[in-house]
Amino acid sequence: MVVGQGPAGLPLAMRAVEAGFRVVGLDEDGWRVKRLNAGEPCAEGVGAGALAAAHASGRYAASADAADATGFDVCVLTSPVRMRGGAPDLGPLGSAVRRIAPFLRPGATVVLEGTAYPGTTEEFARPLLEQGSGLRAGEDFHLGHSPHRADPGNPRWRLGNTPKVVSGLDAASLRAVTDFYGRLVRETVPVSSLRVSELCALVESARAHVGAALANELSIFAAHLGVDVWEAVEAAATTPFGHAAAAPCPGIEDPCLPLDVTYLPWGMRRGVGRGFRLVEAANDVNAHMPAQVVDRLGLALNRRCRSIRGSRILLLGLSPVEVAKTLCRLGARVRAADPRAGDCCADDFVVPAGVEVVEPDAAELARADAVVVLGGQDCYDYDLVQRASRFVFDTRGRCRGPNVERL
Repeated sequence: MVVGQGPAGLPLAMRAVEAGFRVVGLDEDGWRVKRLNAGEPCAEGVGAGALAAAHASGRYAASADAADATGFDVCVLTSPVRMRGGAPDLGPLGSAVRRIAPFLRPGATVVLEGTAYPGTTEEFARPLLEQGSGLRAGEDFHLGHSPHRADPGNPRWRLGNTPKVVSGLDAASLRAVTDFYGRLVRETVPVSSLRVSELCALVESARAHVGAALANELSIFAAHLGVDVWEAVEAAATTPFGHAAAAPCPGIEDPCLPLDVTYLPWGMRRGVGRGFRLVEAANDVNAHMPAQVVDRLGLALNRRCRSIRGSRILLLGLSPVEVAKTLCRLGARVRAADPRAGDCCADDFVVPAGVEVVEPDAAELARADAVVVLGGQDCYDYDLVQRASRFVFDTRGRCRGPNVERL
């Protein structure tokens, strides 16, 4: 059973079906369940063909009723843990754990997959599972944690070939979790405890967050110097040692990431009475990037004898959404092309008021006073974007040319 059929749970469910498991995809959203059972995928990275093959195998069905997973051998919980009011909101995870606990049976394995504060699996999920089932973790059932790893839109690294960190409450739990994921991925990476695994997820999020903040600070500095920061970043990436590539971005695209990394400052204050200054600084830098994008776009339009007010601006991508909202407030006529705009099941995605969703064809590109490459998706024809547009402001380093200015 895979609890949650969103961007983490659905790809996992499909891979488990491919590996020969019979999978119930449990989700509280009845509309999502109906769409999945009708053969309509609701998460990036899972196409209609993969979902159709899963249904044709007879080994996959989505359900909103936990009783449909009675007698499960493995349950993976993909419910996110977010920050709310300055502390982790464990409500959705707790709800998911309580739903499946009555159906837990001896010998089964439960895995939390995702980002959580170190201690969440053992201190929060374990008691709920034991209370709801009457069983003891480690004695009657196995308990583990594994970070969710994904790079949306990356054709090279998918679930099957991405190394998978795994952990268990005890040695038997670790073996059970490793055996399960060993059937899904090429390589498993066992660690010594649940807390190490949970911290690993935070390390990965924080590293991406801090790296983006460094690149964003450099992009602001480089713009004042009249230097192309992208050329400098690409040149720096050629060193064979001591360099982790990071590129500027218009803000944090993944809605989970800034929430994930605030676990670290929260945990530091809770545990040792001080903040996590590096992550807090990265939060501040990245939170101000949407405003930086709008400021840079306004300066570029001024050099072309235009202002943001009244200009027709086409956004390729709608994340971070603060860019579109700010442009609308400043009086721009904002159009946007985003592959998620037509997906009513797209998690955490809403088209802002005042934004018209369009297709990025040659005519639409040519009508825009400015085309802003905002999202990180590779679903756009960037050659067409460069040829057909009068002016491109590129925050992702996808375009080059005399009509292109890069963040």
